[in-house]
Amino acid sequence: MGKRPAARQGSPLWVTTADLPTNAGHPFFERLNRVLEDAGFDAFVESLCAVFYASRMGRPSLRPGRYFRMLLIGYFEGLSSERGIAWRVADSLSLRSFLDLDVTETSPDHSTLSRTRRLIDVETHEAVFTWVLERLAEAGLVAGKTVGIDATTLEANAAMRSIERRDTGESHEAFIRRLAEASGVETPTRADLARFDRSRKNKKTSNKEWKSPQDPDAKIAKMKDGRTHLAHKAEHGVDMDTGAIVSVTVQDASDGDTATLPETLIMAAEQVEAVQPEGSGVEEVVADKGYHSDETLVGLREVGVRSHVSEPERGRRRWQDKKTGETPPEKRTAQQALYANRRRVRGRRGRRLQRRRGEMVERTFAHMYETGGMRRVWVRGHENVRKRVLIQAAACNIGLLLRHQTGVGTPRSLQGRALAAICHLIDRLIDRWGRLTRVWGFKWTPTGLVGSFAHRQAT
Repeated sequence: MGKRPAARQGSPLWVTTADLPTNAGHPFFERLNRVLEDAGFDAFVESLCAVFYASRMGRPSLRPGRYFRMLLIGYFEGLSSERGIAWRVADSLSLRSFLDLDVTETSPDHSTLSRTRRLIDVETHEAVFTWVLERLAEAGLVAGKTVGIDATTLEANAAMRSIERRDTGESHEAFIRRLAEASGVETPTRADLARFDRSRKNKKTSNKEWKSPQDPDAKIAKMKDGRTHLAHKAEHGVDMDTGAIVSVTVQDASDGDTATLPETLIMAAEQVEAVQPEGSGVEEVVADKGYHSDETLVGLREVGVRSHVSEPERGRRRWQDKKTGETPPEKRTAQQALYANRRRVRGRRGRRLQRRRGEMVERTFAHMYETGGMRRVWVRGHENVRKRVLIQAAACNIGLLLRHQTGVGTPRSLQGRALAAICHLIDRLIDRWGRLTRVWGFKWTPTGLVGSFAHRQAT
């Protein structure tokens, strides 16, 4: 039995490489590294990022391949912050092997990762996302004909208590204090201010009146759990046939779905055209009732895209003018687009597409923001948030590719893999034995095996 020494000896002056600790490696990240190396990922990103690096001066840089791999680690390990990614890499021998770090190299810290993110522009991150989508297209995982669109909110890296007035620049506490003093409360304490704030009327916080000084792009919005936070809006375009993410945009959380749909749809069409130049492009869009409006349906019809947008309960529409009793041309166009969309949604295929949209699109939200750890972002500004979300979506697509090739899309999927294989083998054996007994007419009885070959010969 090994025991802790009373006094630890000093570290030896010389250590051979054979005495250094090693690990067997992580099979998932080894497979992921093999996929990236076979496709020439490092050469591709190095050629893209060459313009951002000085040739002969500056601090030692973080290789582009390592930078993007660290962001992939953030998705597969469920780490939201760059500090968490840097700490996890420094603590894991298998992740050091994934990043190709030598035994004498120090793992990159969070400041180097953050500096590299600010150095590389959004277009380069988008090019990496397109590169991953091309690998999916080569594997037959991008159809691109029918795209489902939906949005979710991401909590921003800013607190509600730090917001300030757009007109006067005063903080929320100073604003409440001024209102309390104007109402007759002299030298109010914090408890008095909280009591006054709860009892006052018209206390709704509006984005037109308030802003965050730390992150002006963050907007006040209600989250999925009902709480109010400063947030960003992430909108996905997902291939309804395969589940691949073909577009992802970051926009103001205060914008409605009908206002953000065109940008996401345009990006989806561009990405599908880039990875499938010979294809027909996006032909159908599936969305929920938040995207339903006359402008949206007419716009989709004008560009030749069929809409499958759920219609909310709004009562009977009146298309005729009250004075003339005739239908204006613009309303007639909206009427035709709305009725065509209603006919498609109520059909059998439309209902099936709506069920599939709830499965495919919501699954990407769960992978990227729940298990992927990015429901709350730790960077500020739409530009930085979009960089993180683009690589997060690229990692989600890589997981889809690995799941298609090996049956495992995340490192956590390997847990219990051997037990699942054994159970599957037992089920197959039981099923095969049941088929044989039905064919041969075996029957177990207390006197013996009725229906066996010996029993047949005896009878």
